[in-house]
Amino acid sequence: MRITLLLAVTLVAGCATAPSPQELDRLALTTIQTSFRDQGIAKVDRLKQDLGQAACSSPTPPAVDVAKRIEAEALASVKWPAGGQYLGDWREGEKLAQNGRGMTWTDTSAEPSANGGNCYNCHQISKQEISYGTIGPSLYNYGKIRGVKDPADPATAAIVQYTWTKLWNSKAYAACSNMPRFGHAGLLNETQIRHLMALLLDPKSPVNQ
Repeated sequence: MRITLLLAVTLVAGCATAPSPQELDRLALTTIQTSFRDQGIAKVDRLKQDLGQAACSSPTPPAVDVAKRIEAEALASVKWPAGGQYLGDWREGEKLAQNGRGMTWTDTSAEPSANGGNCYNCHQISKQEISYGTIGPSLYNYGKIRGVKDPADPATAAIVQYTWTKLWNSKAYAACSNMPRFGHAGLLNETQIRHLMALLLDPKSPVNQ
């Protein structure tokens, strides 16, 4: 009710002097903050934006120096896999790619192990799956196209590390990337990311057949 009255007053006042963009931003933020509540595992702290989210929510792209800062901070946030083990089981990776569950207020656990990757929502991955989104590029033959015959070969280290980084924090390579920051945001754990890595890079994976 208070927000409605504030908006009405602002609009009436605007007949004489239009509110500034900063005032409108503050009003929008107040409206958002008072429109949500904690429920189940979904907490209102999800509304807090970091630098990348705030800069990329603007109607204009972030300045070059800001974009570079976002990417540098994202790259610095990447946690490399324990023991240098990048790949898990592609079969488990396929299950994660198909699984869109997690992070809703009705879920009983906020642990990453309860979540899926929902990869097919944005990407083509395996030819066996005919239902997929097109927001992101096709990942079919991801490893094969990039010449990954043996992911453990030092010659493939650059693409293996690039892929891990994209899964952990995609903003490291594109400040305003729409891809979920699976590792950085705690959406998936290290083991789950290894399984997705195997789905993309293991020559035996259906992705690379």
